[in-house]
Amino acid sequence: MAVTVLIVDDYEEFRHTARALLEAEGFQVIGEAADGASAMSEAARLRPRVVLLDIQLPDLDGFAVAKELAGRDAAPAVVLISSRGAGEYRRRLAAAPVCGFIPKAELSGRRLDELLR
Repeated sequence: MAVTVLIVDDYEEFRHTARALLEAEGFQVIGEAADGASAMSEAARLRPRVVLLDIQLPDLDGFAVAKELAGRDAAPAVVLISSRGAGEYRRRLAAAPVCGFIPKAELSGRRLDELLR
């Protein structure tokens, strides 16, 4: 059974690219969202196994969204992504209720799968 994923990023082009890449590698992308508020409502509606979540969103940052999602029943696994490197977020990543971080340029099904183990 394929792992279900919700992709959250304010850039539509990135969402489409990530969808194509992950689906080609066996993941089932069940939804997309462009901001934090939509991410939370779509996660509640779709109940994905994984939320691939951009840190820099137009309304809430990914850390705030991750914290909200972690407090829910049947919380999804959250993997943060950014065009910036992990070094920019080191302290916040260490304290965040997430499975890990992947730079956008390094996104792959293999990297995502490694964080979910």
